[in-house]
Amino acid sequence: MIEIKNIHKVYGSGAEAFTALNNISFSIDEGEFVAIMGPSGSGKSTLMHILGCLDTPTSGTYKLDNKDVSTMTDDELADIRKDKIGFVFQAFNLLPRTTVLRNVVLPLVYAGVPREEREKRAIESLVAAGLTKEHFTHLSNQISGGQIQRVAIARALVNDPSLILADEPTGNLDSRTSLIVLETLQELNRKHGRTIVLITHEPDIAEHADRIIKLRDGDIVSDEKNHSVRNAEKEGKLYE
Repeated sequence: MIEIKNIHKVYGSGAEAFTALNNISFSIDEGEFVAIMGPSGSGKSTLMHILGCLDTPTSGTYKLDNKDVSTMTDDELADIRKDKIGFVFQAFNLLPRTTVLRNVVLPLVYAGVPREEREKRAIESLVAAGLTKEHFTHLSNQISGGQIQRVAIARALVNDPSLILADEPTGNLDSRTSLIVLETLQELNRKHGRTIVLITHEPDIAEHADRIIKLRDGDIVSDEKNHSVRNAEKEGKLYE
């Protein structure tokens, strides 16, 4: 699904130039759950912006679903974001005095989806994200932090994207609520086959992914399968 090849990202020029990503390459298959981890300044935010088609590399190629998006125009990138990528942000970005259902429906309104179809799809996304019907009419400022992030996940799902990009999705949550959100992402991956890329600086959060790519100073320092998460699931110990 994702092929990053020799991506280089430089900000500024001359003596002011700063290299955020240094000739990195990797691929992500459809249905993988991958964590991209690194400390502040490692390049993970820059990489997230490139993966999310919010920025373009200085050089190198980025293919999403076999389409080279690294040289696309701003309008073409906007279409890719709308059609192929679901974003889940740390700050939730929900409308506070709007119902849960309306928050999820809104992207479909902007996409011109007919009313009956958009409500049906919004409900399906909310259910897939682990919310029940009783939550649908609540305002988003009347539910818990974990439920808010589940609504944000449902909103990311509603356009049926190829890729879910979760940028520090547990950053504003306590440990127990964070676990609920991570369980939701894992279920979307395991049961619904969604491809998920999780951006985080926390090792214990990254451990919930099946594969962990570690960045430091713009370089990939490791890219390894995380066998412990599957073993823990088999033994029933993952959420103890």
